[in-house]
Amino acid sequence: MKPSPAHILIVEDDPVTRAKLAAYFKTEGYRVSEAEDGEAMRDILAADPADLLMIDIQLPGEDGLKLTRELRAQSDVGIILVTGRSDAVDRIVGLEIGADDYVTKPFEQRELLARAKNLLRRVRGGGGAGAAPKKRQFQGWVFDLVSRTLSSAEGKFVDLTRAEFKALALLTAHTGQVLSRDRLLHEIAHRDWDPSDRTVDVVIRRLRKKLGDDASHPRLIVTSHGEGYLFAVPLDRA
Repeated sequence: MKPSPAHILIVEDDPVTRAKLAAYFKTEGYRVSEAEDGEAMRDILAADPADLLMIDIQLPGEDGLKLTRELRAQSDVGIILVTGRSDAVDRIVGLEIGADDYVTKPFEQRELLARAKNLLRRVRGGGGAGAAPKKRQFQGWVFDLVSRTLSSAEGKFVDLTRAEFKALALLTAHTGQVLSRDRLLHEIAHRDWDPSDRTVDVVIRRLRKKLGDDASHPRLIVTSHGEGYLFAVPLDRA
């Protein structure tokens, strides 16, 4: 049986931009709803849950960052932030609070479509075949990819943002191997790295702090200057 089309909810206060995006994604075969603010978004979701939301940061009243934080606390729905802002701080904050991707206006509709398809593939269960992810243990820490949790030797759980989880998962999957900032950023935010983008450095800094890894002399996540980062300790054997 052919799967039902994914439901995309566009949260955008500018009616022209909203209408153009809605029309474009409808022609691509998606089911599309439109909301001009957070209140309208909640009304739609209550009646018809979405697979993916595209949210403008600069909304009247409750901004897109506030709505993203609220949505992520309730579900694992796909979220792409769409905004005219180019400030790296907004990009980092958006990813840290749970957005899956970030697109800055003006953007190519085909690029946004490609990002949406990639995200929907993961959201709708396109994770691929293979053995179930296992727990990864190191230096007393237990990192569980199934429950998406990190716990210390004392059994204390440490909260991870989505970006931190994705970065740690990639790093621990390639212990002893230098991973470039470009590769890490692509895993975290599905975009290419440029020298002015500090997203990866911010995520690594926060991970080190949560792992108790001294930033001035790190033992777990080590900086390879001019190249990237590597996870420097081997995983414990189960």
